[in-house]
Amino acid sequence: MIRLATVFSGIGSIEWALKRLDVEHEIVFACDNGEIDLDVDEEMLRDRIKSAKSLDEKKDIVDSLLCKIRKRNFVKETYLANYNITEDKFLHDIRFVDGTEYNNIDLFVGGSPCQSFSIMGYQLGFEDTRGTLFYDYARLVSEIKPKVFIYENVQGMLKHDHGKTWEVIKRTFDSLGYDLNIKVLDAKDYGIPQTRRRLFVVGFRKDLKISNFEFPAEKELEFTLQDFLVTNCKEGNFVSNNGIIELTREGQDIDDKYFLSPLVEKHVMSGGSGNYYTKPEIDLKIARPLLCTMHKMHRAGVDNYITYKNKIRKLTPRECLRLMGYDDSFKIVTSDLQMYRQAGNSIVVDVMMAVYKQIELTGVFKED
Repeated sequence: MIRLATVFSGIGSIEWALKRLDVEHEIVFACDNGEIDLDVDEEMLRDRIKSAKSLDEKKDIVDSLLCKIRKRNFVKETYLANYNITEDKFLHDIRFVDGTEYNNIDLFVGGSPCQSFSIMGYQLGFEDTRGTLFYDYARLVSEIKPKVFIYENVQGMLKHDHGKTWEVIKRTFDSLGYDLNIKVLDAKDYGIPQTRRRLFVVGFRKDLKISNFEFPAEKELEFTLQDFLVTNCKEGNFVSNNGIIELTREGQDIDDKYFLSPLVEKHVMSGGSGNYYTKPEIDLKIARPLLCTMHKMHRAGVDNYITYKNKIRKLTPRECLRLMGYDDSFKIVTSDLQMYRQAGNSIVVDVMMAVYKQIELTGVFKED
């Protein structure tokens, strides 16, 4: 059984990958603050947690702060609805997780917030506090000492600040005692009709002497974006069988709320102006990268729109989940707005599946 721990867990890409592959595993802990920040003196809180005498006491300290916030963690709600994990194992803030409390972790997975390094964002990198959360990811790798870790982020991290940011990150990874494998992978090369290039770092603990890992080979894309639409494959007909996507081509109508009003359509089909001109294109065979802000409906040169019955519509949350590799057994328990955010922030499940299978081939998880 694989003992798994994740941070910046989102809706659980590696968890759903293991589920689709029917890999027996235990989720030791997951961690995601759902973009609810704790407004506290960080050093003071770290000291309080450090002085606590047990893991439960540490968790109680953080939970007492969460009670004062009175905000719902929608990511947590989705996660708990879809995975076999008790609420006490879903942690809130990576900054206050003590990795020394966890041992015998086989696989540790996470990707610190990408907005700081995204091409679409302000690219502030470590000047943005979200960028510094990378150090807490690295700290936990050092404290937990998992057999293998997977780190994912946007490819923009490699070029940020003329490569200087990546130099710092790479140097930090090099100091952890792991043999590193680094590559940019694109979702459309692993079964999902979405152009989504992401940086993956796979580290094997040096004492395990694993030297036969190779990133997964690309494969020919069998599906188009249109295949994933509920108007062509109704809800419940998009399934995963032994890790392979199977769909039945029988469509259904969708709610009128997904169609664009004349005013919104005029905005969406505009190319923009000046330095931010994008050619309006819809009905693409391969989707553009799904955005966590797609609920705002960007222009058609940035976001994804479909023609149905001679009208233009946006993607539904279920279609977005499919384009991230989540089959229809994945439960939607939040609003559309929250689901768009959660899908757009996820890692593509099929890419995670491909990477995991290559890790498994090395024999690193075989029992001694």
